[in-house]
Amino acid sequence: MRAARRIVAFVFFCTLVAPLAAQTADPLPRAKPEDVGMSSERLALIRKVIESEVARDQLPGGVLAIARRGKLVHFEAYGYLDKAAGTPMRTDAIFNIASMTKPMVAVAALQLYEQGRLLMNDPVSKYFRKFADMQVAVMDAKKETIVDRVPAARKITVQDLYRHTSSLVYGGRGTTAVHKLLPVGSTQAAVAMTGAEFLDRLSGVPLLYQPGTTWDYGFGLDVLGLIVESLSEQSLDQYLAEQVWKPLGMVDTHFVIPADKVGRYAKALPIDPETGKEQSLRSLTEPTKFACGGGCTASTASDYMRFALMLANKGVYGDKRILARKTVEYMTSNQLAPDVKNMIGVTGDPTRADYGFGLGVAVRTSSVARTMASIGNFSWPGASGTNWWVDPKEDLVVVWMAHSPGSIRWKYRQIIDALVYRSIVD
Repeated sequence: MRAARRIVAFVFFCTLVAPLAAQTADPLPRAKPEDVGMSSERLALIRKVIESEVARDQLPGGVLAIARRGKLVHFEAYGYLDKAAGTPMRTDAIFNIASMTKPMVAVAALQLYEQGRLLMNDPVSKYFRKFADMQVAVMDAKKETIVDRVPAARKITVQDLYRHTSSLVYGGRGTTAVHKLLPVGSTQAAVAMTGAEFLDRLSGVPLLYQPGTTWDYGFGLDVLGLIVESLSEQSLDQYLAEQVWKPLGMVDTHFVIPADKVGRYAKALPIDPETGKEQSLRSLTEPTKFACGGGCTASTASDYMRFALMLANKGVYGDKRILARKTVEYMTSNQLAPDVKNMIGVTGDPTRADYGFGLGVAVRTSSVARTMASIGNFSWPGASGTNWWVDPKEDLVVVWMAHSPGSIRWKYRQIIDALVYRSIVD
């Protein structure tokens, strides 16, 4: 009873402070849920569920934006921006979006592809000679020791970078002898190395698989981001700001959060609610040694909704065209042939198990999955706890921002999915 009273009191508190939260500019005109085939009553359950989780110290807070049929029907903040300080969450809160950086880098590279400056079958070695003679590791039965190296059957291509078939895997996503030679992940690499040092490190390690044979999560979009820099003669952050973020009105998306915006930077819980161990996210208030395309940006729900709406609208947001219609269709179609071993649910995200993969985004290809959605749904989440998806069949775009970096993030991806889809009533 005491716990129940705490939850009720917390929910009441949040209903009082929510109107006080600073509002960011809406990415779309608002509408009543019923006007677009959704239920206000059912959407109201989202707050009860999330704030119950916040009251039980499972989640610090979050922001959820839902758009359907070109209208914003739900854009709300829950819980705390900083739970320890008692600071309420606000809709313009800034979050580490981790691998949600990858689709933005994919879009940047696709702009260059549209201009004929970057081809899918270009070998990566065309841009970085260090990758010209890659070798593949041969390991012992336990995969603890590299016993030999054999030449790669073909070169790593630009398409491999987009779709995680390059075999440039994350060191933190496995325990083999090859994994132990590689950086843990994108952010860790960018903190420790310059772009040139990073490329030296990757090209000096034998590949885990033959290129093109296996989907395994890794550094493909980081390397692609460095190709964007090489071709554009700009840093990745400058290119994205000029060609993607500014045209879309994404005013709060950065590789380094400006000092005047730090007050809106959300904090994770200091203790992982599942393991009881300390947890933290790298602060994005200081620059890394290179702008990592695999996971080094911060953004808001409103900003990322603009990006997702652009993809949902086949490359257009408002009066700004970022990509051609056919390019977006190409990006969001499955690019994994039947003979490619797909480990997306093992080394990527278990909530995307059984999905295919396009160019920087996961693509649902069948009814077999751990969440609802529709065939054709596309997305890619962030290890910090953030998530988004576009469901073309339902004309639905959803962005969820939260700092829950442990494995509990997979639980919330499934919960938010179920709560949103149950609210569709047409």
